[in-house]
Amino acid sequence: MTGPVIDNPILNSPFAEPSRHWELDENGIPTGTPALGRRRSEFIVPVPPPKHKVKAQATLDLEDEYGKRQPNDYINEIRAKVAQWRSLGEQGLRPVTPVTARLLRHWREHGRARPLFFCQVEAVETAIWLTEVAPRAETERLRTLNSEANPDLLRIAFKLATGAGKTTVMGMLIAWQTLNAARTRNSTRFTDAFLIVAPGLTVRDRLRVLHPSDPSNIYAALDIVPRELRDDLQRARIVITNFHAFKKRETLEAPKLAKEILAGRTGKVERPETDGQMAQRICKDLLGRKRIIVINDEAHHCYRQKVGAADDAGAKLDAEGKAEAKKNNAAARLWISGIEALQRVVGQPVLVYDLSATPFFLRGSGYPEGTLFPWVVSDFSLIDAIECGIVKVPRVPVQDLPGADEPVYRHVYRYIQEHSDVKLPKAGRAKQGKPLTPDQLPSQLTGALQALYGHYRQVFENWASRGGSTPPVFIVVCNNTATSKLVHDWIAGYERIETDAGGAERRVIVPGNLPLFSNVTQAGIGQSSMVERPVTILIDSEELESGEALSDNFRKLAGPEIDAFKRELRARGRHAQAETVTDSDLLREVMNTVGQPGRLGEPIRCVVSVSMLTEGWDARTVTHVLGVRAFGTQLLCEQVIGRALRRVSYDPVGVDDAGNAMFAPEYAEVLGIPFSFVPANSKADYTPPKKTTQVHAVLPERAALEIRFPRVIGYRTVLPPGRITAAFTNESRLTITPEDAPPEAVNAAIIGAEHTLTLNDLRHQRDTTIAFHLAGHTLRTWFRDSEDHLKPWLFPPLLTITRRWMAECLTCLGGTFPAYLLWRDIGDKAAERIFRACTPEVAGPGTLRPILDPYNEAGSSRHVSFATTKTNFWPPDATKCQVNLIVCDENWEAAAAQALDGMPEVLRYVKNDRLGFEVPYVDGSTERHYRPDFIVVVDDGRGPDDPLHLVLEVKGRQTAQDDAKHDTMRKLWVPAVNALGRFGRWDFCRVDGPYGVDEIIRRRLNADALSRAA
Repeated sequence: MTGPVIDNPILNSPFAEPSRHWELDENGIPTGTPALGRRRSEFIVPVPPPKHKVKAQATLDLEDEYGKRQPNDYINEIRAKVAQWRSLGEQGLRPVTPVTARLLRHWREHGRARPLFFCQVEAVETAIWLTEVAPRAETERLRTLNSEANPDLLRIAFKLATGAGKTTVMGMLIAWQTLNAARTRNSTRFTDAFLIVAPGLTVRDRLRVLHPSDPSNIYAALDIVPRELRDDLQRARIVITNFHAFKKRETLEAPKLAKEILAGRTGKVERPETDGQMAQRICKDLLGRKRIIVINDEAHHCYRQKVGAADDAGAKLDAEGKAEAKKNNAAARLWISGIEALQRVVGQPVLVYDLSATPFFLRGSGYPEGTLFPWVVSDFSLIDAIECGIVKVPRVPVQDLPGADEPVYRHVYRYIQEHSDVKLPKAGRAKQGKPLTPDQLPSQLTGALQALYGHYRQVFENWASRGGSTPPVFIVVCNNTATSKLVHDWIAGYERIETDAGGAERRVIVPGNLPLFSNVTQAGIGQSSMVERPVTILIDSEELESGEALSDNFRKLAGPEIDAFKRELRARGRHAQAETVTDSDLLREVMNTVGQPGRLGEPIRCVVSVSMLTEGWDARTVTHVLGVRAFGTQLLCEQVIGRALRRVSYDPVGVDDAGNAMFAPEYAEVLGIPFSFVPANSKADYTPPKKTTQVHAVLPERAALEIRFPRVIGYRTVLPPGRITAAFTNESRLTITPEDAPPEAVNAAIIGAEHTLTLNDLRHQRDTTIAFHLAGHTLRTWFRDSEDHLKPWLFPPLLTITRRWMAECLTCLGGTFPAYLLWRDIGDKAAERIFRACTPEVAGPGTLRPILDPYNEAGSSRHVSFATTKTNFWPPDATKCQVNLIVCDENWEAAAAQALDGMPEVLRYVKNDRLGFEVPYVDGSTERHYRPDFIVVVDDGRGPDDPLHLVLEVKGRQTAQDDAKHDTMRKLWVPAVNALGRFGRWDFCRVDGPYGVDEIIRRRLNADALSRAA
């Protein structure tokens, strides 16, 4: 029987440590009861079992593992120790370097504009704990765990579910190592040299964001590194390659005939690269470094076969499965041999960080298949990711044929090969006695395709009705090119040659059986043609990932799609690229851009793939998956289904009890893959608390030095009476895209829940109705008098202005429409733009006012109180600062404080450290908060009873984001607060560099005095 219906499988926020989990029964099935605490790491299989599964004696298949549970003791132990260290807060940061402490505070900071997933922070915390906190015995223990499989290497593995952000973890590891290496040049623990090894070219290309110089680098995009440390990050030397590069090349350059003559009777003449030549070719920029860190992405592909072990598991495989296992082992051997060769070349130990959703030994390794790497230290499993809302929830069939042992659609390929009269080709088409045609596919397969397509069509229509810019994606994973070509042609249509009775041949275009996926247009009888932009494509993952040219066979199979995409490049004016791009590069570009508006992959709806599809393929829009191949292991199942797990939307829909953002569940339909989860967990330990230093306001002795400031959350302008007009500029424009309303899959939860979301005919709202509501919203939000009363007489001209704005400044892309403006968040953006464009018709400027936090309008230095493990302090002048110590992350903070202490003009000051002083500003379209460095109260000539509050920013290099911060201070925050008049007089001053603070402030005060005198 199946588990209970659970409406929402998400129990936890992705940004906090899991505090609840679904209880599982003895068979690994969710009971529907949430339990307190975090799930322990263990091998379990929590997936709905077949309703009528009856196992025969001596039957060994995938389902025999159902209900198996085995704790991962080492992971649980390490997790507990790291959790105990984390719980110490500032005290726990005492053993780590100042740079590490700064990074940990930055990553753990509550309320970040770009919060990091807890699992990402935990993985890096574990690496930090092992390096900087744990006793040396832990490292020796890890070496012991590596000794059998990796006797010459030290490997540390992190298990993170697909979609949990392994690339982000890599960036955090690189930042932590590089920044520490920059500050501790002679340390043997840190380095700025990294070799990142990927399983293929798709992942390699995606990982370019790890270069700090990349325009889309992950460090700035996700705010991984504090702004004051980003310059040091440029020291990192990073080489990104795919493991195929480890294959040693031939160094003997000679014509084929010359090589044959040289070979004579001795056979083939080959002169492969040496270890040093291979290392020089791949990573010559790293070889001058004393220490190199290797980061393996999808590290389950990297292992060495156990010496002397027989591959007895291979006896269960058919010929096709054995061939695949042999190929996987060859790739794994090449990967690990390359790393070992690099270590021999550099002559120093190479530390290896492994990242994978499935860090297990594969079949043929000599270890039991699916065995977890012994050196895994951190685990965030798929079921953990589902309970935190990080990934989609996969749904598998539990019943389709009444009374059957298991659902036919649970493992379609196996059922066909065992029970169907029509067998799918096991190898190339040439080996078939009589090759199948697309219309001869087994009924079980066409039934599975039709069933899954029926649900896809509903999701497609739902997305289209909500203005989705790109369609949902349906993927089919096949065993070989023969099967994939048959499936592709049945789905998308194809051309065939027919011969009439007279022997004449004619070309016939056969339309696809699934209309939304058909690459054939039908204008009438006999008027079919292939579409200009295919919506269904055929991909051979292994050929694309190796970096070598496509085989002639696959180039022929995918020829129509390749030609169509080249035509599209020419239509976009990119003629040179269309002529020079290789077929494999072109197909990779299509695959990499699926679901991305304006790119080659934008229109793709269906991908028919050979092998298990590209690992690292990050299309978020995959909603349906069909497996048409043998699945001998849960590892392979999870690798394939992982392509559908990435969420469409990362917009929060609420918060938990602690204020952490929560996600809404999303779902993926799965047929043909007998999938079961393979989760993991940990336990706790005790670490003595560390000594901390208390930073606090000295009360009551320094009560007179208190500094109060307004807590501003926004700005508004009070206009004088009269009519209003509007002058629209580029800043008045607003573009609505599908990102403003992320599509949701309509699907069933793996444990029974179903959800359907629609837009309720929003598209049919009239423009006049939309303008009326938007004008009213703008009036209520922005056009009020000084006592917050409405000005209804402004509505008629404001309605006219709103209609103009919609006609001139509003752009709707990707199927979106103006009625989106009726939603509050989008309406707020439009109302603000309309307000900014309005000016009073009568003379005289408007008055800027701050919008204060309604719950806490003012902050104060008297409330400063926190503990820190930092040891770098500046003791401020007790007559000028209410706080006992200035915590100095950098020396420039001490230099600035020293200058302020020596200035007679300074009456009092405070550093903005846990003070709560933030300035709201907009960087592009993103709302952010800016934290200036100091608040300084000075006598600017008007006497101590009327001082000037100077917001002081001490900067190094200026950035575009700093411009947005400082413009907001000068043009909005300072004028608004001064107009309010309740917090005294305020101004802003920026100092470039830590020196000359006193001179710059005095020049500023003198300039103001001269301005007043004039």
